[in-house]
Order: sequence, then structure tokens, then C-alpha cells
Amino acid sequence: MRPDRHAFLESLEESILSYYKACELCPRRCGVDRTAGQVGFCGEGSRLRIATIEAHMGEEPPISGKNGSGTVFFSGCSLRCLFCQNYQISREGLGRNWALSEIADRLVALHEQGGIHNVNFVTPDHFIPHTITLVRYLREPGIRIPTVYNLSGYQRVESLRLIESVADIYLPDFKYADAALAQSLSQCADYAAVALEALCEMVGQKGFLDTFVANDGEGTATVSFLPAREGVLVRHLILPGHIENSLQVLNMLFLEFGRDLPISLMSQYVPVRKFPVGSSLNRQVTRDEFQAVFRHARELGFRNLFVQSPEDVARGAQQFLPDFGAANPFRGNVRKRDHPEMGR
Repeated sequence: MRPDRHAFLESLEESILSYYKACELCPRRCGVDRTAGQVGFCGEGSRLRIATIEAHMGEEPPISGKNGSGTVFFSGCSLRCLFCQNYQISREGLGRNWALSEIADRLVALHEQGGIHNVNFVTPDHFIPHTITLVRYLREPGIRIPTVYNLSGYQRVESLRLIESVADIYLPDFKYADAALAQSLSQCADYAAVALEALCEMVGQKGFLDTFVANDGEGTATVSFLPAREGVLVRHLILPGHIENSLQVLNMLFLEFGRDLPISLMSQYVPVRKFPVGSSLNRQVTRDEFQAVFRHARELGFRNLFVQSPEDVARGAQQFLPDFGAANPFRGNVRKRDHPEMGR
């Protein structure tokens, strides 16, 4: 990137700082002045902090493709789940300050040299204004790969409307239907109501993920193997011992969006901390638990499913628990063209 373009990009940063002065970017609406060094629930000020930027192979196949998704892992988080596998960055704040120009250079290199299929902002809620500037800047010289907003599901509709023009793909979680579970693990008893409203906004903006292009009369999807360009794919992480929560989540999603909503059912929960003795969260998901959730999804009639069984996790465990203190956080991060069997 030319020095004059560097200077132009950094000058844009001044125009976005107003969003951080009384921050209400996420549903917690802390109202703190992050430009003055105050921090809210997310734990971050107004300086852009990132743990790593890489071509990541661990997303769903239409997101990672063969060459990887250009993931930007932001420090801090507006949800900070007790079980988060990315706890080093979401709860412990690991990461460093990055200049916008440095991020742009890294993403351009990943695109030109590695052929990444998209730019993927991972839990960016608390830095949404920076992401808008980055996307607009990257698109100016003609980098037209899609932008993925990889979200917790706990978003303000107002913030989603801010990014409508720069977001192509939404990859939100839908973690909880159980308010008590949401409160105990993520301090947000209102998660289900907030997430449902947010998901309605995402689907209204972008529709369903375009990977699923048709369905036959038996409910089987015809899947395009090209990387996705637009739409919404919802993720749900099955929590051990809390299958009723997963069943309720599927019920909510079916009633609101119908059977064509693309869903990724994940079994990759790994204990990263000690819960009280006897808690089911001290173990991984069993095959029976996974099968109960998967069977319910099929009984409801969901057509467009990605599934990640406990056996998938056992075979590729290294890729699901990152170490952001290492040079290569995801040890199983290898290109799919060399290992076509990997992926969800």
C-alpha cells in the first residue's frame, strides 16, 4: 500500500471515534467513553486491538473454501461466555494494537498471495465502526471478495443497520433459548429475544446463505461447492447436559424462519475452565446428545444443515481449540485442497 494511502486511511479513523465516546454499539449499552480510556463490558477502549489475522480453514466449507477465510480475531467481546474456546482473546484480552493500514496490508496480502475467499470479522461488535472503514477502503481498489460478520448473535439492530452496506454474509450464533442458562453463562438473560430480533434483521438484509441453491422434493439440498457470496448461516453450539436448550433453539428458529434456514450444528465444545463439581460443562458433548439434537432438526424438517458430530471433533480436535499465544493459533489449520476430508 502506498504511503499516501496509508495516511488517508489513518485520517479516516478520526471520523469514527465518535461512536466510542458514549458507547452503545452492543445491547449492553454501557455508555462509557472509550476514547477517554474507559472500558465497558467488552473490556476494550477505542484503540483497535487484534489477536491474529490469518487464512483460517476451520469455518464451514462455503466460508473457508479451499484457500481459507481471511479471519480477523478481535480482542475483547461483548458476550464473554464462560465456556468460550477463544477465552484468551474474549475474556483475557490477549492481542495488540493494530493500525488500520497494517490490517489492510495484511488482508490485501492474504487475498493476492493466498487467495482468501472473504474477509471475516470475528466478534467485531465493539469495533464495528473500524470494520466499516476497513471494508470501504479495501473495496476502493477493487477487492470485491465478500465480507463476513462472524457474530455472537447478541447484536443491536441499530448496529446491524450501520453495517448493512458493507456486510455480505452474516455468520451469527444462536446460543440460548433458556434465559437462566444465558444469564449464568453469558450474563444476558435477554439473549433469546435480542438474538431473534437481530437475526430477523440479518435475514431481512441478506436472505439465506446462497450456498444452498435448490431442494428436491425429499428435502435434500443441492449444494454449490463454490464459496458463498451472500446470506445468513446460523450456528448453534450444543452444550453438554443442556440438550433441552438446543431443542428449544431449533423450535424458535423453525417457527420464525421455516425449514430453509441454513443451520450449522456444532459439537466442538471443549472445557477450557473448571466448572463446579458435577457440572456437565466439565465434559464434551456425547454422541447421544448430538444425535438427539440432530434428530430433532430433521424431525422439524430443516433442509439446509451442516453437522459437526463428536466423532468429527475427535478426529480434528487440534483445530477447534486455538492458542492465541502461538504464532499459528490453530494447529490443524491446513488447506482443504491438501486435506479434502477436513471440515464440517
